[in-house]
Amino acid sequence: MLPLLKHVADGQPRASRDVVESLASYYKLTEEQRHEMLPSGAQPAFYNRVMWARFYLVKGGLLSSPKRGMICITPRGQDVLKSKVDKVNVAYLKKKFPEFAEFQSAKRGSASSTEPSIMESSQTPEEILGGAYRLMRSALALELLTKVRSMDWKDFEDLVVKLLVQMGYGGTSDDVRHAFGRRTGDEGIDGTIKEDKLGLDAIHVQAKRWKDGSTVGRSELQKFVGALAGQGARKGVFITASSFSKDAREYAPKNDTKIVLLDGEQLVELMIDYNLGVIPRETFVVKRIDGDFFGEE
Repeated sequence: MLPLLKHVADGQPRASRDVVESLASYYKLTEEQRHEMLPSGAQPAFYNRVMWARFYLVKGGLLSSPKRGMICITPRGQDVLKSKVDKVNVAYLKKKFPEFAEFQSAKRGSASSTEPSIMESSQTPEEILGGAYRLMRSALALELLTKVRSMDWKDFEDLVVKLLVQMGYGGTSDDVRHAFGRRTGDEGIDGTIKEDKLGLDAIHVQAKRWKDGSTVGRSELQKFVGALAGQGARKGVFITASSFSKDAREYAPKNDTKIVLLDGEQLVELMIDYNLGVIPRETFVVKRIDGDFFGEE
């Protein structure tokens, strides 16, 4: 927080985004670091961190926000800089300024005393929320993958049908299921679906349930490509509940055939994204002030 104070030390109101750019240069961030997004994708992580530092400093009375999108150092902030303190953080603000301590106590009063304070973390609330979401999603994906790998082949094929329909391919479930029911007799193709609801192009699908420990190798893909060639097809999707070998991942047909590989981990991620086999448990909506409502520029 101290560098933020120093970047507005002249006492002139400055645009928040200009301060963020100045701090990015101060920390010598690369372009990639400047534009790295929060897990939610809502805004750049560095910008989010600066805005939370700004929020804490305003709560401590070291900064003010004379109007929307602007920040300015206060006399208290000037005094802090003159004191040549080495570090300004949450602990410092809590110790030095009663209103900040009161603000923190009010926040803690609404939470369990056994929960760590967000304000004592080095992460912003959005980063903490994003990290918790990723952890819960990872646990869900692992549990889901275990269930998928325990299915029999017919149930697995039905799962693939439902997922493709959820993703917008093939028209109705009956259309896709009927397509999968008509085996072509060509090794490596389980069914053919429409690429879109109008059926402008066709996609051939191979679905192999194969359990954990089994690996789909290059030879299986070569059979699939050969089957596609026999049908005069250009597009294929190979879906498995297991995984692909390195050789399989690196295999690229020499013709214009395009193949998409989906392993078990990718499959369950898509199931979560498209709410297949999972249901929402809780929903959290993060809100902010609507400046337009209050007539702020």
